[in-house]
Amino acid sequence: MDVQPSDRVNVLLVDDRPENLMALEAILNKSSYNLVTANSGSEALRCLLNEDFAVILLDVQMPGMDGFETATLIRSRDRSRSTPIIFVTAFSSNDTHVFKGYSLGAVDYLFKPLKPEILTSKVQVFVELFQKTVEVKRQATELAAVNHELRKSEERFRILCACSPLGIYLADVSGRCTYMNPRCQEISGLKLEEDLALAWGRVVHPDDRDRVVAHWSAWLQQGQEYSNEFRLAIGETVRWINVQSSPMFSDLGTPIGHVGTVRDVTSRKQAEEERGRLIHEQVARQEAERANQMKDEFLAILSHELRTPLNSILGWSKLLRTREFDQETIEKALETIERNAKSQAQLIEDILDVSRILRGKLNLNFHRINLESIIQMAIDSLQPLAQDKSIVIEVACSPDVGEAMGDPARLQQIVWNLLSNAIKFTPEAGKVQVRLESLGDWAQIQIIDSGIGIAPDFLPYVFDRFRQADSSTTRSYGGLGLGLAIVRHLAQLHGGKVVAENHPGGGAKFTVSLPVVELQGQEAGLGLFEFPDAAQAQPHLMNLQLLVVDDDDDSREFLIALLEDEGAMVRSATSVAEALAALETFWPDVLLSDIGMPGADGYQLIARVREMEAIGGGNMPAIALTAYAREEERQQALKAGFQMHLSKPVEINQLIDGIVNLAGRLGNDVERHSAVETAVLTPNPLPIIEKNIKLV
Repeated sequence: MDVQPSDRVNVLLVDDRPENLMALEAILNKSSYNLVTANSGSEALRCLLNEDFAVILLDVQMPGMDGFETATLIRSRDRSRSTPIIFVTAFSSNDTHVFKGYSLGAVDYLFKPLKPEILTSKVQVFVELFQKTVEVKRQATELAAVNHELRKSEERFRILCACSPLGIYLADVSGRCTYMNPRCQEISGLKLEEDLALAWGRVVHPDDRDRVVAHWSAWLQQGQEYSNEFRLAIGETVRWINVQSSPMFSDLGTPIGHVGTVRDVTSRKQAEEERGRLIHEQVARQEAERANQMKDEFLAILSHELRTPLNSILGWSKLLRTREFDQETIEKALETIERNAKSQAQLIEDILDVSRILRGKLNLNFHRINLESIIQMAIDSLQPLAQDKSIVIEVACSPDVGEAMGDPARLQQIVWNLLSNAIKFTPEAGKVQVRLESLGDWAQIQIIDSGIGIAPDFLPYVFDRFRQADSSTTRSYGGLGLGLAIVRHLAQLHGGKVVAENHPGGGAKFTVSLPVVELQGQEAGLGLFEFPDAAQAQPHLMNLQLLVVDDDDDSREFLIALLEDEGAMVRSATSVAEALAALETFWPDVLLSDIGMPGADGYQLIARVREMEAIGGGNMPAIALTAYAREEERQQALKAGFQMHLSKPVEINQLIDGIVNLAGRLGNDVERHSAVETAVLTPNPLPIIEKNIKLV
């Protein structure tokens, strides 16, 4: 090894004669040498106390302490015991002196006069040897320091791994665990030299096992960063862990294994679940508070909307009873009473519809429908309302719109609700546009008003039930905020949708999209649904024997007056007991009974009637007339034995049609229907009547 000295090397020259020292200095004069001279043995020993020398040139013959004695003392000291000594003498060679010099540790023996080449060469050898020794010592010192740091680093790593809150593991390229710290084993239950894919299959929770094993196997093949969270099931203990792992590469870029960490995150997961639960509870609480607020607002609005028409009904009723008016005023009063009663019935039916929607009990009777006729019927029914505000209704129906499958009453309810809504929000002398056009496989109905439009912040909630843009006591428009919610649900039940937006020219635009169905074969022969004509002669009840059972005097007397006016012979009863007593001597053509009555209800009455039929023979059709209007109650009535269920307030034409139908007196000689058939043919009553069509 060619050592490049960083400093000059010390060479000690010892001679009692100054001229000899000068000669040696002259011969060894090199920049890499630091020549130190001493003129006696004792002075040489002092030099060796603080300095190290590559070589010592020591004269043999010196006064006081000769070279041999000096060499003996040099060798007796630890620091200089290995320093090379070259004896220099002017005497002729003497084997005794030479042997003595070598015995004292001399490395060479030179005689004066010295040959410069030989002296220089020998000194250079020992200087280089000294330099190499110094370098080796330096490297040894550095190596010792490195080893010391390595031992400290290993100790730190051992302590770190042993005390780390993280589980640490090493795995080879095949995924077999080659090292793990105690924390890793404590958290994961892994075992040394175990295949990690098999280990995960052993300790991972069954619900997470397939996912984790598949993810781990895919990661091993890809050799990328891995991160996953899953549950461990060790015995009865279930904990969440976070596993992260990275591939390890050699200096040449060859994969040599994986290093990973395992962290117990059960507390964090529990905190997240608790936080999620608290957030959910907070949201639920906010929703409940909002629902309560909406409920309070709804009840306040409901009270207002019901009491307002009731005020007119009761007021005019009292005036008609206590005062005398001319015929024109009487007609106006009756018209006002009827209009407000219908308004109340409309509100009640909307509430019932929403109830049916919420409970999934809203049933539809599908027929082939001409949508243009649906639109025209709704317009005809609302034309008086539009005329009162001088509103022009513009209609544009494309002739190429196909037929749709739907419930005629419910489709008309969609158009009626949207159109009445448009008229309500359109100012005096405004305009409402109604469009029907074909759009591929869809029929599109658009209703556009010229009113105030929809507030942008309320637009996303316009179809929410019980939501109104203005629910304050100073609002300009009435209503319960149910109509549009009913429209959206009915459109969805027909496989369509409804969209609300502000029209660019001002006002609001509602677009209803309904699928157009191509009917073939047997379905095509079903025939198009046709609305009954108002001019068609109504069936009569002449000479029909009827039994009316109702505990409410007003309702019972109204029915008696109505039915007798139609030519029927009517007997009545105020309770189930009275009805059963009447049936002992009177067997009517049709029974009309209320459901909710004190003591015994209508269900008990119809059950007893059917028992009497089984004993004495005969078949008595029965109609349930009740204020219980939910779908469940209708089904219960039909199941109990009634052939028809009509909710109060009763629509007169529908009641008469039902009685004639059940009595077998239809003009087309249709026979009586079974309970199921009658239930299908008599949909839920809707309060607003226009050309014998029920509208909501």
